[in-house]
Amino acid sequence: MQSPPRRRPALLRAIGYLAGQRRSAALAYGALVIATLAQLAVPILVQYMIDAVTLAGSLSLVEAERLIWGAAGLILLFALLRGLFSFLQSFMSETTSQGLAFDLRNAIFTKIQRLSFSFYDQNQTGQLMIRATDDVERLRTFIAQGLVIAASAFLLLTGALVVLAFSNLQLTLVVLPLLPIALTLFIVFGRLAQPLFLAVQTKLATLNTVLQENLAGIRVVKAFAREPYETQRFGSAATDLMEQQLRISRVFSFLFPVVFLVAQLGQAAILYFGGRQILAGTLDLGVYQKFSLYLLYVFFPLGQLGFVVSLMAQASASAKRIFEVLDAASEITDRPDARVLPPIQGHVAFRAVTFRYLGASEPALRQVSFEVAPGQTVALLGATGSGKTSIINLLPRFYDPAEGAVLLDGHDLREVTLDSLRSQIGIVLQETNLFTGTIRENIAFGRPDASDAEIEAAARAAAAHDFIVGFPEGYQTRVGERGVTLSGGQKQRVALARALLLDPRLLILDDSTSSVDLQTEVQIQQALKGLMQGRTSFVIAQRISTVRNADLILVLDQGNLVASGTHSTLLEQSPIYAEIYHSQLVE
Repeated sequence: MQSPPRRRPALLRAIGYLAGQRRSAALAYGALVIATLAQLAVPILVQYMIDAVTLAGSLSLVEAERLIWGAAGLILLFALLRGLFSFLQSFMSETTSQGLAFDLRNAIFTKIQRLSFSFYDQNQTGQLMIRATDDVERLRTFIAQGLVIAASAFLLLTGALVVLAFSNLQLTLVVLPLLPIALTLFIVFGRLAQPLFLAVQTKLATLNTVLQENLAGIRVVKAFAREPYETQRFGSAATDLMEQQLRISRVFSFLFPVVFLVAQLGQAAILYFGGRQILAGTLDLGVYQKFSLYLLYVFFPLGQLGFVVSLMAQASASAKRIFEVLDAASEITDRPDARVLPPIQGHVAFRAVTFRYLGASEPALRQVSFEVAPGQTVALLGATGSGKTSIINLLPRFYDPAEGAVLLDGHDLREVTLDSLRSQIGIVLQETNLFTGTIRENIAFGRPDASDAEIEAAARAAAAHDFIVGFPEGYQTRVGERGVTLSGGQKQRVALARALLLDPRLLILDDSTSSVDLQTEVQIQQALKGLMQGRTSFVIAQRISTVRNADLILVLDQGNLVASGTHSTLLEQSPIYAEIYHSQLVE
């Protein structure tokens, strides 16, 4: 069996996104090279100044002063040059990193939009939010600072070693053995730090999940007086995060002193061996001073690499988490040969469909078969967990069956494109989700180009128009986050209007009257009775009164289709249906 191709490390893959920022990256690193060369020139000019002073006896005063002033002027010129290009490098590095973060966030968001429902069944909202925000920001920081510092340190270190070797090879050989020691330290600490930072991001995501869940359910928390428990839960997650960050601090608190110790050993060695050469007359004071300055250019980058290791470990851990999302395989995708679904008539057929959710031990549906003619209304009835929601999840292909097939007008849903399928289906889910914005924007969510007249007609059909115009701003009333400013019944009617605006041939209503009072339910049912004419409609409802007029009633029990037929037929032939009917009649 052929093994799958190995991917590059996540951090290298993330750096590959710089290809989209070629211009700004080229300017940033071009400016970095010029700024580094200007920095490397300064010690040579310092040597000239010292030589001018030490050799003043052999030069005239005017010549010595001219040499000193010339060297000082060049030092100032190179300092200005370095400052100018350092500014350009810093600005373009930030521009590059922001562009990379922009590309990554969009890539993550686009990927999340296309992942199948099974992915969301396994991943928490807080975890995904951290990947698109904090993880991307840590990666951006490394690109803007760490990568630039690493490139600068490499250029400065390489340039300094070359000049040192040409200046005094013997002293250079004294320094060289210390470099592998320092680099080994960085490699070891980098490998130790990456899993530590990965754990930090995981614990940060856990903390974010607790916060997100608390804010989303704050009314429930207050209603049950669970504020102390939620505070303790958040505190526990915050403590775990703090302890993990302290573990990292202990590691790097040890790294930096060790690096500076190596640098001090190098300085001591140069002082000793360089001093002996000066006393022996084989080393000029100016050359020694130049050598000392270049030596700083060797050990200072080593100190910078300690900071780079920290940023790189964080970025590497974050990049790994980012590509876990970007590499996630969606179970529900368009096949390469998928065709566009033509305008549908609404003929639906389930052929021996078996379906199970990922990780579930038992199927949610077992060998379910039925057929619905265009324009018929189908009611799904059964206890919680009987499989009603699973059937309506298969119709827009939120999931695929494990066995069997779902057909729409004779087309296997797996053989048509998702967009062409879902654009012809109107759905009102039991859990109503509205978006921050106006009521008009929420109704027009599926058809942003709809006219005001069309939006109002959909709202009237959903029995929503009267309460909407009762607001001071009417259809321009803002609904707040998740529609929090509307009642449950109002949100459900807005969601119903949103579905009806699509004028779908296939309509799915998942207990769409569960959050409304009886009077509003009657209004919606009367409106739906006319709207369902000519449409194939699937209705989940808990009340017999809602489904008794359906053309076909499907009775489900523990994933099995135990009975199907009309209301009168099922009363005679289905004990389960009769029991539900009589129990509700008594109530």
